[in-house]
Amino acid sequence: MGSASREQAQLRGGRLRQLCGLLFLVNWLHEVGLSADGPDFNRRWAEIRVIDRESKRGVPLVELETVNGLRFVTDNAGRIAFCEPGLLDREVFFHLRSHGYEGPKDGFGFVGVRITPSIGKPVEIEVSRQNMAERLCRLTGEGRYRDSLLLGHRLPLPESPHPGLVAGQDSVQAAIHRGRIYWFWGDTERMNYPLGLFRMAGATTAIPSPDDASSDPVNGFAYDYFVDPQTGFARAMMPLPERPEGVVWVESVFVAPDEQGADRLVGGYSRRQGLATALEQGIAVFDDEQQIFKAARQVPLSETWRMPKGPPIVLNEAGRNWLLFGSPSPNVRVPATLSAVLDPSAYEALTCIHAESRGEPWEPDLGPDGRPNWRWQRTLPPTDSEMEHHWIQQGRLKSEYARFCPRETGAGSTCIQLHRGSVRWNDFLQKWILIAGQFGGKESFLGEIWYSEADAPTGPFPVAVKIVTHRQQTFYNVVQHAFLDRNAGRTIHFEGTYTNEFSGNSDKTPRYNYNQVLYRLALDNPRLSDWRAANTRKK
Repeated sequence: MGSASREQAQLRGGRLRQLCGLLFLVNWLHEVGLSADGPDFNRRWAEIRVIDRESKRGVPLVELETVNGLRFVTDNAGRIAFCEPGLLDREVFFHLRSHGYEGPKDGFGFVGVRITPSIGKPVEIEVSRQNMAERLCRLTGEGRYRDSLLLGHRLPLPESPHPGLVAGQDSVQAAIHRGRIYWFWGDTERMNYPLGLFRMAGATTAIPSPDDASSDPVNGFAYDYFVDPQTGFARAMMPLPERPEGVVWVESVFVAPDEQGADRLVGGYSRRQGLATALEQGIAVFDDEQQIFKAARQVPLSETWRMPKGPPIVLNEAGRNWLLFGSPSPNVRVPATLSAVLDPSAYEALTCIHAESRGEPWEPDLGPDGRPNWRWQRTLPPTDSEMEHHWIQQGRLKSEYARFCPRETGAGSTCIQLHRGSVRWNDFLQKWILIAGQFGGKESFLGEIWYSEADAPTGPFPVAVKIVTHRQQTFYNVVQHAFLDRNAGRTIHFEGTYTNEFSGNSDKTPRYNYNQVLYRLALDNPRLSDWRAANTRKK
């Protein structure tokens, strides 16, 4: 056969393969329920939806499991797209589990439901919320509304111009800068390889209006990620190319004016070899042109507190602005200017350590009545919840005199050692609100979230009430975002990292594991009001 004949045969063969491929695609689209008119997945999936009995909203992160171990997890709208050919149109029992929510229980003590999943016949399951706070949605990672889309429902969020191809993200930092919210996360997972991004990811969103229903954070955010233009995956926000060893974390992100009066985005950073070994630490300033953080001042590794750490507060006292740091104890302050932030000698610590203490174990400085002597100074380290808890356990401090180690309501002298969290001003209560995790909780080691109030950002926070629980899972590095407050401060929002890390539980919740989850809390919640009234009477 001549070369021309062979080329014609190859061309005919290629066209035949293209035609076969096209026919296969058309058949596949028909099978899954797609047409030229758009998606019609709901012809192939039965809808199961779990809703909050009180709010009637869909509840995310609810697990349904069949008696033979098939597990399904609700998406952000509380939906499950169910397509098990052998289990459609027949009664099926599902065990039901959800952190802080309670399902129906039968006479044998099984928590679950018997339902008949059928295409075109949505089934609703009601659960009762035990948490004071309401779980709203998963904020990061892929497939946030996966089941709703399969069932033909519309996405309640606009499309992101740069979705970032993110699988999981750890520990958020956020600040308003140049008319946008800038969001930054620690380690970020990708779908195409087990190792992800370990030098901070970032994104921006519009600032929601507290009076605009369309900007209510109830459904999450369409993050506009800073991405690698070649891959579309989130890119490093603090690359430090000259120092490639170790991971880089930036925390305590805030805005401070420079010497020319221009607002600069600033944060404390740490370059580490894992959790235990620090390689470098210091203060970073965001380059608005290159859109990355750059190291502006290195701080000696021996320094433990003279740099930004924890969600910051801007506080005006006697006409002077201060930045207060601490997680969750606002116990370090520095004048709110870039030059002061970069100067370790400008930092002050709030402490009640005895002036003659020379190191661990620190001794409390107590008056004749046993009350600690608190003061701002520049020599001794700050006193925090861990230190107070240690003193209380050793009998060196009375629990009722603790500032950052609140007592559990109705538990006598038992105090809660706080882990990470934030303190924010609330317009509705005209008080400072502390929301923080607990170190060594009963239900989970780092998954119990507590609420407290005080007249000053530095407390004292005398008592606290649990508002969220995560049984045998972790929910850490919790932070309240004051810019998400709604209803004149009556409704507040906070988020944290949901993961099985540090829990002793090997089970990873599909899609939710190692991602950010958002909660909201109504400050006029009757249960919270009753707690507040009871503690007012005790005073």
